[in-house]
Amino acid sequence: MNNKIIILGVNADIGFNICKRYSDVGFEVLGTFRQENENVISLKKYKNVDLLRCDVLDESDIEFLLTNIKNKKFEWTNLFSSIGSSEPIGNFFEIDFNKWERSILLNFTNQMKIIHGLYEFRDKSTISCINLMAGGGTNSAMKHYSAYCVSKIGLIKMCELIDSEYDDLKIQIIGPGFVRTKTHYETLKAKETAGDNYKRVLEFMNSGDQGTSFDDIFKCLRWIDEADKSLTSGRNFSVVHDKWGHKKLEEELKISKDLYKLRREGNNKVVDI
Repeated sequence: MNNKIIILGVNADIGFNICKRYSDVGFEVLGTFRQENENVISLKKYKNVDLLRCDVLDESDIEFLLTNIKNKKFEWTNLFSSIGSSEPIGNFFEIDFNKWERSILLNFTNQMKIIHGLYEFRDKSTISCINLMAGGGTNSAMKHYSAYCVSKIGLIKMCELIDSEYDDLKIQIIGPGFVRTKTHYETLKAKETAGDNYKRVLEFMNSGDQGTSFDDIFKCLRWIDEADKSLTSGRNFSVVHDKWGHKKLEEELKISKDLYKLRREGNNKVVDI
Protein backbone atom coordinates (compact mmCIF):
# COMPACT_ATOMS: atom_id res chain seq x y z
CA MET A 1 0.00 0.00 0.00
CA ASN A 2 1.17 3.52 -0.84
CA ASN A 3 0.35 5.10 2.54
CA LYS A 4 1.33 8.75 2.36
CA ILE A 5 -0.30 11.44 4.49
CA ILE A 6 -0.02 15.22 4.54
CA ILE A 7 -0.63 16.69 7.99
CA LEU A 8 -1.15 20.44 8.17
CA GLY A 9 -0.06 21.99 11.45
CA VAL A 10 2.23 19.44 13.12
CA ASN A 11 3.51 22.17 15.45
CA ALA A 12 0.09 22.12 17.14
CA ASP A 13 -0.46 19.55 19.89
CA ILE A 14 -3.13 17.56 18.05
CA GLY A 15 -1.23 17.64 14.76
CA PHE A 16 1.98 16.59 16.50
CA ASN A 17 0.43 13.63 18.30
CA ILE A 18 -1.52 12.46 15.25
CA CYS A 19 1.64 12.77 13.13
CA LYS A 20 3.55 10.48 15.49
CA ARG A 21 0.80 7.89 15.43
CA TYR A 22 0.51 7.80 11.64
CA SER A 23 4.28 7.46 11.44
CA ASP A 24 4.22 4.62 13.97
CA VAL A 25 1.74 2.59 11.88
CA GLY A 26 3.89 2.90 8.76
CA PHE A 27 2.69 6.01 6.95
CA GLU A 28 5.12 8.24 5.12
CA VAL A 29 4.29 11.69 6.53
CA LEU A 30 4.78 15.17 5.14
CA GLY A 31 4.00 17.65 7.90
CA THR A 32 3.74 21.42 7.77
CA PHE A 33 4.44 23.87 10.57
CA ARG A 34 4.11 27.63 10.95
CA GLN A 35 6.80 28.09 13.58
CA GLU A 36 9.40 25.67 14.85
CA ASN A 37 8.72 24.58 18.43
CA GLU A 38 9.42 21.57 20.67
CA ASN A 39 6.90 19.48 18.70
CA VAL A 40 8.63 20.15 15.39
CA ILE A 41 12.07 19.48 16.87
CA SER A 42 10.82 16.16 18.26
CA LEU A 43 9.41 15.11 14.88
CA LYS A 44 12.77 15.64 13.17
CA LYS A 45 13.88 12.37 14.81
CA TYR A 46 11.35 10.38 12.79
CA LYS A 47 12.85 8.92 9.60
CA ASN A 48 9.52 8.70 7.75
CA VAL A 49 8.47 12.27 8.59
CA ASP A 50 9.37 15.13 6.25
CA LEU A 51 8.75 18.67 7.51
CA LEU A 52 8.04 21.88 5.60
CA ARG A 53 7.51 25.37 6.98
CA CYS A 54 4.18 26.78 5.80
CA ASP A 55 2.22 29.69 7.24
CA VAL A 56 -1.25 29.30 5.72
CA LEU A 57 -1.71 33.08 5.93
CA ASP A 58 1.27 33.57 3.60
CA GLU A 59 0.43 33.08 -0.08
CA SER A 60 4.09 32.48 -0.98
CA ASP A 61 4.30 29.74 1.67
CA ILE A 62 1.27 28.01 0.17
CA GLU A 63 2.86 28.12 -3.29
CA PHE A 64 6.11 26.80 -1.78
CA LEU A 65 4.22 23.87 -0.23
CA LEU A 66 2.42 22.96 -3.45
CA THR A 67 5.64 23.21 -5.48
CA ASN A 68 7.45 20.93 -3.03
CA ILE A 69 4.67 18.34 -3.10
CA LYS A 70 4.84 18.36 -6.90
CA ASN A 71 8.64 18.16 -7.07
CA LYS A 72 8.83 15.41 -4.47
CA LYS A 73 6.15 13.46 -6.37
CA PHE A 74 4.47 12.96 -3.00
CA GLU A 75 1.31 11.22 -4.21
CA TRP A 76 -0.71 11.42 -1.01
CA THR A 77 -3.45 9.02 -0.01
CA ASN A 78 -4.50 10.83 3.16
CA LEU A 79 -4.64 14.40 4.44
CA PHE A 80 -5.36 15.71 7.95
CA SER A 81 -5.57 19.37 8.92
CA SER A 82 -4.85 20.36 12.50
CA ILE A 83 -4.70 24.10 11.78
CA GLY A 84 -6.91 26.37 13.83
CA SER A 85 -7.17 29.38 16.12
CA SER A 86 -10.09 30.61 18.23
CA GLU A 87 -8.95 34.24 18.03
CA PRO A 88 -10.16 36.95 17.87
CA ILE A 89 -12.37 36.32 20.89
CA GLY A 90 -15.11 38.78 21.79
CA ASN A 91 -18.40 40.22 20.63
CA PHE A 92 -18.52 40.80 16.88
CA PHE A 93 -18.81 44.63 16.87
CA GLU A 94 -16.15 45.01 19.56
CA ILE A 95 -13.30 43.16 17.84
CA ASP A 96 -10.95 44.30 15.08
CA PHE A 97 -12.58 43.24 11.81
CA ASN A 98 -9.21 42.77 10.12
CA LYS A 99 -8.34 40.16 12.77
CA TRP A 100 -11.76 38.58 12.27
CA GLU A 101 -11.13 38.35 8.52
CA ARG A 102 -7.65 36.85 9.04
CA SER A 103 -9.21 34.22 11.28
CA ILE A 104 -11.57 33.22 8.46
CA LEU A 105 -8.55 32.89 6.16
CA LEU A 106 -6.66 30.78 8.69
CA ASN A 107 -9.50 28.56 9.85
CA PHE A 108 -11.35 28.16 6.56
CA THR A 109 -10.48 29.82 3.26
CA ASN A 110 -6.76 29.12 3.03
CA GLN A 111 -7.15 25.57 4.28
CA MET A 112 -9.52 25.01 1.37
CA LYS A 113 -7.03 26.75 -0.94
CA ILE A 114 -4.34 24.24 0.06
CA ILE A 115 -6.70 21.30 -0.40
CA HIS A 116 -7.73 22.70 -3.79
CA GLY A 117 -4.07 22.90 -4.84
CA LEU A 118 -3.19 19.45 -3.50
CA TYR A 119 -6.00 17.61 -5.28
CA GLU A 120 -4.03 17.04 -8.48
CA PHE A 121 -1.08 15.51 -6.59
CA ARG A 122 -3.05 12.74 -4.85
CA ASP A 123 -2.54 9.02 -5.52
CA LYS A 124 -5.03 8.54 -8.36
CA SER A 125 -5.06 4.75 -8.00
CA THR A 126 -7.19 4.89 -4.86
CA ILE A 127 -9.88 6.94 -3.11
CA SER A 128 -8.02 9.66 -1.24
CA CYS A 129 -9.12 10.54 2.30
CA ILE A 130 -9.27 14.06 3.74
CA ASN A 131 -10.01 14.62 7.44
CA LEU A 132 -10.65 18.08 8.89
CA MET A 133 -11.43 19.27 12.42
CA ALA A 134 -14.73 20.78 13.56
CA GLY A 135 -15.36 22.96 16.59
CA GLY A 136 -18.14 24.27 18.77
CA GLY A 137 -21.22 26.09 17.53
CA THR A 138 -22.64 23.53 15.11
CA ASN A 139 -25.91 23.21 16.99
CA SER A 140 -25.98 26.49 18.93
CA ALA A 141 -24.72 30.07 18.91
CA MET A 142 -21.11 30.02 20.09
CA LYS A 143 -20.90 33.51 21.55
CA HIS A 144 -17.64 35.47 21.39
CA TYR A 145 -16.04 33.09 18.84
CA SER A 146 -17.84 34.12 15.65
CA ALA A 147 -14.90 33.90 13.20
CA TYR A 148 -13.86 30.49 14.49
CA CYS A 149 -17.44 29.21 14.53
CA VAL A 150 -18.31 30.44 11.03
CA SER A 151 -15.10 28.91 9.67
CA LYS A 152 -15.87 25.52 11.17
CA ILE A 153 -19.41 25.60 9.80
CA GLY A 154 -17.91 26.42 6.40
CA LEU A 155 -15.59 23.42 6.61
CA ILE A 156 -18.48 21.15 7.56
CA LYS A 157 -20.51 22.26 4.53
CA MET A 158 -17.52 22.01 2.18
CA CYS A 159 -17.14 18.36 3.19
CA GLU A 160 -20.69 17.69 2.03
CA LEU A 161 -20.27 19.72 -1.16
CA ILE A 162 -16.98 18.13 -2.21
CA ASP A 163 -18.28 14.67 -1.37
CA SER A 164 -21.27 15.23 -3.64
CA GLU A 165 -19.04 16.39 -6.52
CA TYR A 166 -16.21 13.86 -6.44
CA ASP A 167 -16.26 10.06 -6.39
CA ASP A 168 -12.49 9.71 -6.16
CA LEU A 169 -12.10 11.01 -2.61
CA LYS A 170 -13.84 10.99 0.72
CA ILE A 171 -13.79 14.04 2.93
CA GLN A 172 -15.17 14.34 6.44
CA ILE A 173 -14.73 16.40 9.60
CA ILE A 174 -14.37 15.36 13.22
CA GLY A 175 -15.12 17.22 16.45
CA PRO A 176 -12.45 16.16 18.96
CA GLY A 177 -14.20 17.56 22.01
CA PHE A 178 -12.26 19.09 24.90
CA VAL A 179 -8.58 18.23 24.41
CA ARG A 180 -5.77 19.41 26.67
CA THR A 181 -3.79 21.56 24.22
CA LYS A 182 -2.11 24.96 24.21
CA THR A 183 -4.98 26.31 22.06
CA HIS A 184 -6.92 26.91 25.28
CA TYR A 185 -4.40 29.59 26.25
CA GLU A 186 -6.13 31.87 23.72
CA THR A 187 -9.31 31.74 25.80
CA LEU A 188 -7.43 32.17 29.07
CA LYS A 189 -5.71 35.25 27.62
CA ALA A 190 -9.05 36.69 26.51
CA LYS A 191 -10.54 36.38 30.04
CA GLU A 192 -13.91 38.13 30.38
CA THR A 193 -14.25 38.72 26.62
CA ALA A 194 -14.60 34.94 26.27
CA GLY A 195 -17.75 35.03 28.41
CA ASP A 196 -18.76 31.87 30.27
CA ASN A 197 -16.24 29.83 28.29
CA TYR A 198 -13.39 31.47 30.19
CA LYS A 199 -14.49 29.89 33.47
CA ARG A 200 -15.14 26.56 31.76
CA VAL A 201 -11.67 26.44 30.19
CA LEU A 202 -9.96 27.68 33.36
CA GLU A 203 -11.60 24.93 35.42
CA PHE A 204 -10.66 22.33 32.82
CA MET A 205 -7.01 23.40 32.65
CA ASN A 206 -6.72 23.53 36.44
CA SER A 207 -8.44 20.19 36.94
CA GLY A 208 -5.71 17.97 35.54
CA ASP A 209 -8.33 16.29 33.35
CA GLN A 210 -6.76 15.24 30.03
CA GLY A 211 -10.06 15.47 28.15
CA THR A 212 -10.28 13.56 24.88
CA SER A 213 -7.19 11.44 24.44
CA PHE A 214 -5.02 11.67 21.34
CA ASP A 215 -5.38 7.89 21.07
CA ASP A 216 -9.17 8.21 20.73
CA ILE A 217 -8.81 10.93 18.09
CA PHE A 218 -6.40 8.73 16.15
CA LYS A 219 -8.64 5.66 16.45
CA CYS A 220 -11.55 7.68 15.06
CA LEU A 221 -9.41 8.89 12.17
CA ARG A 222 -8.26 5.35 11.38
CA TRP A 223 -11.85 4.09 11.45
CA ILE A 224 -12.72 6.79 8.92
CA ASP A 225 -9.63 6.03 6.82
CA GLU A 226 -10.68 2.40 6.47
CA ALA A 227 -14.46 2.90 6.18
CA ASP A 228 -16.37 2.92 2.92
CA LYS A 229 -16.91 6.35 1.36
CA SER A 230 -20.70 5.99 1.64
CA LEU A 231 -20.43 5.67 5.42
CA THR A 232 -18.27 8.66 6.33
CA SER A 233 -17.77 11.11 3.47
CA GLY A 234 -19.51 14.47 3.76
CA ARG A 235 -20.31 13.94 7.44
CA ASN A 236 -19.36 15.49 10.78
CA PHE A 237 -18.41 13.01 13.52
CA SER A 238 -17.94 13.62 17.22
CA VAL A 239 -15.03 11.67 18.66
CA VAL A 240 -16.61 11.82 22.12
CA HIS A 241 -20.33 11.39 21.50
CA ASP A 242 -20.72 9.26 18.36
CA LYS A 243 -20.45 5.47 18.39
CA TRP A 244 -17.98 5.33 15.53
CA GLY A 245 -16.60 1.90 14.88
CA HIS A 246 -19.81 0.13 15.92
CA LYS A 247 -21.87 -1.92 13.49
CA LYS A 248 -25.18 -0.37 14.59
CA LEU A 249 -24.02 3.14 13.67
CA GLU A 250 -22.69 1.91 10.34
CA GLU A 251 -26.09 0.40 9.60
CA GLU A 252 -27.75 3.77 10.38
CA LEU A 253 -25.26 5.61 8.17
CA LYS A 254 -26.12 3.32 5.27
CA ILE A 255 -29.82 4.15 5.66
CA SER A 256 -29.71 7.91 6.28
CA LYS A 257 -27.80 10.14 3.88
CA ASP A 258 -28.57 13.17 6.10
CA LEU A 259 -27.14 11.75 9.33
CA TYR A 260 -24.41 13.96 10.86
CA LYS A 261 -24.78 16.71 8.26
CA LEU A 262 -25.84 20.36 8.56
CA ARG A 263 -29.62 20.47 8.33
CA ARG A 264 -32.34 22.88 9.47
CA GLU A 265 -34.25 21.21 12.30
CA GLY A 266 -37.67 20.12 11.14
CA ASN A 267 -36.88 20.67 7.45
CA ASN A 268 -39.31 17.98 6.38
CA LYS A 269 -42.05 19.00 8.76
CA VAL A 270 -45.01 20.75 7.16
CA VAL A 271 -46.77 23.23 9.44
CA ASP A 272 -50.36 23.97 8.44
CA ILE A 273 -51.47 27.58 8.78
